[in-house]
Amino acid sequence: MTRPGRKPGRQPRRRQRGVAVITALLLTTLAVTIVASLFWQQQVQVRSMENQRLQLQTRWIVRGALDLSRLILFQDFLDSQLYTRLNGIWSTPLEETRLDDYVERERQEGEDFNATLSGKIVDAQSRYNLTNLATGRVPDKAQIGVLQRLLTNLQLDTNLAQQVAMQVAMTQPVQQPGVAPGTGTGTGSGTGATTGTGGTGSGTGTGTGTGTGAPPGAVPAAGSVEPMGFIRVEDLLAVSGFTPRAIERLREFIIVLPQPTKVNVNTAPAELIAALVPGLSLGDAAAMVNTRKGAFYRQMADFTQQPQMGAAQRQTAVPVDVRSDYFLAFSQVKLDRAALDTVSLLSRAPTGLTTVVWIREN
Repeated sequence: MTRPGRKPGRQPRRRQRGVAVITALLLTTLAVTIVASLFWQQQVQVRSMENQRLQLQTRWIVRGALDLSRLILFQDFLDSQLYTRLNGIWSTPLEETRLDDYVERERQEGEDFNATLSGKIVDAQSRYNLTNLATGRVPDKAQIGVLQRLLTNLQLDTNLAQQVAMQVAMTQPVQQPGVAPGTGTGTGSGTGATTGTGGTGSGTGTGTGTGTGAPPGAVPAAGSVEPMGFIRVEDLLAVSGFTPRAIERLREFIIVLPQPTKVNVNTAPAELIAALVPGLSLGDAAAMVNTRKGAFYRQMADFTQQPQMGAAQRQTAVPVDVRSDYFLAFSQVKLDRAALDTVSLLSRAPTGLTTVVWIREN
């Protein structure tokens, strides 16, 4: 029995229409979601390509900064070939500079080309080179003494110097077995009578011998697996006793260079100069650094004849120099939302030409 005034079958039709509307809305929502997802993926790909382009451009800017550093070091070589002073042209830092003020380019509408470059050059030989601690797997006692005095001036454990020297010695190439040749000659003669005849004879002989031997004091090989050599200051954390605090304290005073080098007394800090000269106090070294600002050392005699060197017998524990061949170039590039910090090691040849040894990104 149906209610009066309502026709049979109207309610099911309304339900069908409602289901159709909901289905259409769901399909529309699904389609919009799919399209939005596609647009989002495309936007991510576009942004990723832009980031790659910006990173590539920052690396090219760093290359240009390195060329500028090499030019500056060559000009410094032309100005003074026999010494490297702390107030040379290379020591002037490059403050943050906008590149678009010097580079002409077509600017697109609404584009914000915010590119800046800053950097500085540091004398790498103003720091103590850990490579000096051993030669041919033999620790150098004089160099170990320098590092011990440096650790004392920095209020660090002096026992760490011996451990670092042993680590450096163990990472050096194993000496190849040597061949010790030996030669000997011998002659002999004899006479005999046989049916009235006699004869004489002579003979010679040579011999060679091989032998192996390591230099006195050499660190024996640890086996088939050798420890990794030091590449940067942070690698000292592998040596027992070093802490992150000690690494930060040493960061401005030590370095790892490809080959043994001499410390430049024209650029070295007071803590290192006091470590180089046995008996020289930290206060006297600081006074020498203050005097050096007005009169740098053109030759080693200018350094050894300083009044503070009188009590120290006017000599250093290890050879030092007044010029440098290795420099660190620090660069910081900002390009829109991309940023790149790098440090590079530059080597200057006796001819003044400078080459890039390595580049590291921070």
